[in-house]
Amino acid sequence: MDAFLLSRLQFAANISFHILFPTITITLGWLLLFFKLRFARTRDPKWMELYFYFTKVFALSFSIGVVTGVTMSFQFGTNWPGYMNTVGNIAGPLLAYEVLTAFFLEATFLGIMLYGFRRVPGWFHTLATFLVAGGTTLSAFWILALDSWMQTPAGHVMIDGVAHAESWWHIVMNPSMPYRLVHTLLGSGLTVAFLAAGLLAYRRLKGDDRPAVRTGLRCALFLAVVLGPLQGIVGDQHGLNTRDYQPAKLAAMEALWETTEGAPLALFALPDEDARENHMELAIPKLGSLIITHDPNGKILGLNEFEGLHPPVSPVFWSFRIMVGVGLLMIAVASLGSYFLIRKQELPKWLLRVLLGMTFAGWVGTLSGWYVTEIGRQPWLVYGILKTEDAVADLPPAHVGLTLTAYLVTYLVLGLAYVGSLFYLARKAMKEEPQQIPA
Repeated sequence: MDAFLLSRLQFAANISFHILFPTITITLGWLLLFFKLRFARTRDPKWMELYFYFTKVFALSFSIGVVTGVTMSFQFGTNWPGYMNTVGNIAGPLLAYEVLTAFFLEATFLGIMLYGFRRVPGWFHTLATFLVAGGTTLSAFWILALDSWMQTPAGHVMIDGVAHAESWWHIVMNPSMPYRLVHTLLGSGLTVAFLAAGLLAYRRLKGDDRPAVRTGLRCALFLAVVLGPLQGIVGDQHGLNTRDYQPAKLAAMEALWETTEGAPLALFALPDEDARENHMELAIPKLGSLIITHDPNGKILGLNEFEGLHPPVSPVFWSFRIMVGVGLLMIAVASLGSYFLIRKQELPKWLLRVLLGMTFAGWVGTLSGWYVTEIGRQPWLVYGILKTEDAVADLPPAHVGLTLTAYLVTYLVLGLAYVGSLFYLARKAMKEEPQQIPA
């Protein structure tokens, strides 16, 4: 493999591993704030028991997310110098805003949130939790502003092949930013809901019947049952935005080769880029147009309109279906769990096992959706401005392959250690006596 492909694989490996952890911390911070506010109102110690338990999960996720984020940013200089040379005037400030307004906020108040419950006034500890949660969301805002600008650039002017800011408002609030931001935040919420449900289901299956565990399970499942349908609505609107601004990506998502009125929805297909057709296709007539244009006879542009300028079809096609499939499964399981909690006041063991098996289902949905977004942008690094192949550094393939291998081994070890630590924390919490919380 050449340095270009190896560099792409290396960045993909880094960002795939990194994104797992902000996806947790973004919503988990707000869930911790909810637990703290419920305690402040009710003085029921079960809320602080949940708070103390999940702050450990937050701290572990936050620390790995920071380290992998720093490592990923180095590659802009080592592997992709053409990126900063061309759009550094846009990307540099947005990354700096993220550090100055979000990361510093999180880092400053994280220690108070983790260790200050008995050392600072209650209102200040709650404020610290709020600021940490706000910092995680603000961090997501700036990163998604940059990524969305790369997908749908706006507010800039090109001078001698270099992008210069013309309107920071239009740069930040580019056409896809609102949809991508809300879609990502809802995805984070579903990820955390099933992570919390899975860990607490594990404790229930091990015999932990504390009020905190039961209450935490209710909160997690009710959160999922609310966010799941909302995600479907926002995802539909995001798809309409993609249709208008990135039609080649949309055509790859549907593996649609010819421009079609009344396009079918392919449930299953084996796209063949050489023959430019699908094999073994199973499709529902006109449903594709109905979903994408809200008109069963609507027109959808096909991949042949963008020959040479469309993304790899199979990865985008299947990633999109995995994302949707996981989302539908989440809605079904959350609805079923909510039904049992409302009508039976108890979850059956088989459903607890399902929740345990879906502890990291949000990661699957997040990664598959991210692949649709990022692979679907190819061959562009910045849509319509900079091709990916024009930004890569001229490095010896052996050097890139060596660092890629090192990253993969490191991330494998870290990933296994992280998952093992989560379940260790769950077992440890079962053995600990609840802390005495002053009324």
